[in-house]
Amino acid sequence: MTPMNPTTPTTTRPDAREIEALIAAHPRWSGITPDAVLRMRRQNQFRTGLDIARYTAGILRRDMAAYDADPANYTQSLGCWHGFIAQQKMISVKKHFGTTKGRYLYLSGWMVAALRSEFGPLPDQSMHEKTSVPALIAELYTFLRQADARELGMLFRDLDAARREGDIARERQLQHAVETYQTHVVPVIADIDAGFGNAEATYLLAKKMIEAGACALQIENQVSDEKQCGHQDGKVTVPHEDFIAKIRACRYAFLELGIDDGIIVARTDSLGAGLTKQIAVSTRAGDIGDLYNSYLDCDEVADLSSQNGDVILNRGGRLMRPKRLPSNLYQFREGTGADRCVLDCITALQNGADLLWIETEKPDIDQIAGMVDRVRAVVPDAKLVYNNSPSFNWTLNFRQQVFDAWSREGRDMTAYDRARLMTVDYDETPLGREADERIRTFQRDAAARAGIFHHLITLPTYHTAALSTDTLAKAYFGEAGMLGYVKGVQRREIREGIACVKHQNMAGSDLGDDHKEYFAGDAALKAGGSHNTMNQFAA
Repeated sequence: MTPMNPTTPTTTRPDAREIEALIAAHPRWSGITPDAVLRMRRQNQFRTGLDIARYTAGILRRDMAAYDADPANYTQSLGCWHGFIAQQKMISVKKHFGTTKGRYLYLSGWMVAALRSEFGPLPDQSMHEKTSVPALIAELYTFLRQADARELGMLFRDLDAARREGDIARERQLQHAVETYQTHVVPVIADIDAGFGNAEATYLLAKKMIEAGACALQIENQVSDEKQCGHQDGKVTVPHEDFIAKIRACRYAFLELGIDDGIIVARTDSLGAGLTKQIAVSTRAGDIGDLYNSYLDCDEVADLSSQNGDVILNRGGRLMRPKRLPSNLYQFREGTGADRCVLDCITALQNGADLLWIETEKPDIDQIAGMVDRVRAVVPDAKLVYNNSPSFNWTLNFRQQVFDAWSREGRDMTAYDRARLMTVDYDETPLGREADERIRTFQRDAAARAGIFHHLITLPTYHTAALSTDTLAKAYFGEAGMLGYVKGVQRREIREGIACVKHQNMAGSDLGDDHKEYFAGDAALKAGGSHNTMNQFAA
């Protein structure tokens, strides 16, 4: 069965006739019913990761076109480090908004390193196993597909009940719900770090990630074996030709596997990266290698005899010695980060990238827009994926932005101390409320002004897991005891309609019962009888 477009109703009837004919042609297949096969196929409409990658790439491409037509059509995602987290996120999105349109998943290399490596918790330096990334992509989609199977299974049960009761109107309503069902399967933007090695290594890993279901790969221009988290110091970039080779490697991986519209997100860390491991090859003045080298911090050389073992560049007829550190790295001139970012972005888009990612040190719309405007002067449809990072202190940054803006306007700021802007005392002040409003509208405003098509938070569920666990531990191990769990967790789950309050159902027990009935008929020993304690949550 072809995976359906979420906005296009499909019917299962032609499939039903094919299955009926198939079963009729095999009279020894006792007990196999067309309806059960139809339901199982409907519950598993994506048979391979490549089916998922092909389907979700189409979603992303349509969303990109919609954004080009109107920046109000920006998209969002949250980083997920486990399939269950991804599943619960998309169940929540469907519950609250009725559709998954414009909402994706992000797979963060940071969270893979910190939470999913067999070495234990690691920093974001590409030290985790390569295979852990495609394994997590596959896990995310396993849980999303299970969410489909579970929800459709409940619709099928309700449909059977309506038929037993002779409620024709209800039966038609439920049949329509099945035929127009929107899957929980959404695009994943997956972090391939700096490619985990040379271009061949990048290509091999990209294939594994695409085969697992990834339609969008995010790759950065740092040196693979010196890779650092974008919000840490010591970042080292590579010359453009090296990065272009890895972009090509990702494209070849998509094309080899038949994902013709796969998406490549080219990330530049140049704004915060002051180092390079190598000097770019240049064959003529003004080529891409020469432009890269032009940002190196150099001293003019007058006497070559005193430069033993040094590298010397010819820059406009002048001999220049790039400043080399004891680590054998070369440094760029101070203040060139934005210019290098712009060059990185233009070069990446001109060589096959689809989207850009500029890693910044703070969430500042004017700073981002200043660079994007320069990129769009060369590539008019340039679009960004932007990290709304937990590494930023959002409260402090936006209170500082408001404080500085109001100061420039000549307002009386005597009620505020810029050094103490994080204090709770400012929460309900005009400045605090204005900062919060700017945070609230940041994504909308940045989409309109700074070319940001996709807003993501890389590590949110890392932090929410820690916060919720702290809250529960404080209450449960304290005076509240069991009330700490009941009041803080279960009662809220029930009243807020959190699906996994019925955790047996969420884990697949009802699906298993359906299959037992298909396989064994009346002899099936099912778990969902009257003595199942999950019945306590029926109301």
